[in-house]
Amino acid sequence: MGAATTTNTNKPATEPEVDRPVKVGKRGRPATASPEDVLALVTELYLDGQRVDVTVVAARLGLGRATIYRWFGSREALIGEVIARQLELLVARKRAEVRRRGAAGVLEVLDRVNQTLTRSQAVRRLLEHERYAMRMLTSSAGVVEPRAVSCVQALIEEEISAGRYEAQVDPATLAYALVRLRHAFLFHDTAVAIRGDYERLREVQAALLGIAPPPRRRVNAHGRTQATSPNARRPRSSAR
Repeated sequence: MGAATTTNTNKPATEPEVDRPVKVGKRGRPATASPEDVLALVTELYLDGQRVDVTVVAARLGLGRATIYRWFGSREALIGEVIARQLELLVARKRAEVRRRGAAGVLEVLDRVNQTLTRSQAVRRLLEHERYAMRMLTSSAGVVEPRAVSCVQALIEEEISAGRYEAQVDPATLAYALVRLRHAFLFHDTAVAIRGDYERLREVQAALLGIAPPPRRRVNAHGRTQATSPNARRPRSSAR
């Protein structure tokens, strides 16, 4: 997920932040559109939860489908590029928000990203509309996962270079493991759905980073969030 620069936005915590491009193109526009125009329009469709139809995109921008395929190789690669860019922007934004440094800071950035992905309506719609959505999101041979790994690796290497963290394994390997764990805990591999188990994911990612797992956050009977030990057992009900 290589680094990206963006401005901070102040939105409610329950709403995942998105970076919407300026709307481009109208039907019948002269064929002067660029690859960036295509990416901007597809980003708009993706964030609005709409299925990406290359024919419609080409018509709105005054391009031929063949031109879009020549630029991006395939529809899957085009959508993957849009998702990868949004992920890079999200990681950069969360890194800017997090004050902690070292392994704890990396973990907090990952946790905020994981929670945002869990709440993302764009990701949910993608899983609903795209037959190969899981492959787009999780394939090592695709566009998204290598960029995601690159982003996490950059976070780790920044802390190592600053002398705030000493990784026990190669940063590239550690980043790959952290991203692959995200797939296992956030997405169902047998259904088109989001599992969203970011609490346990945070614990395992903390272990990989070599730090004590943070307390789990639970909502009590009064609707308030409270921290509990990740190893705490729930009280057993008395036998009747």
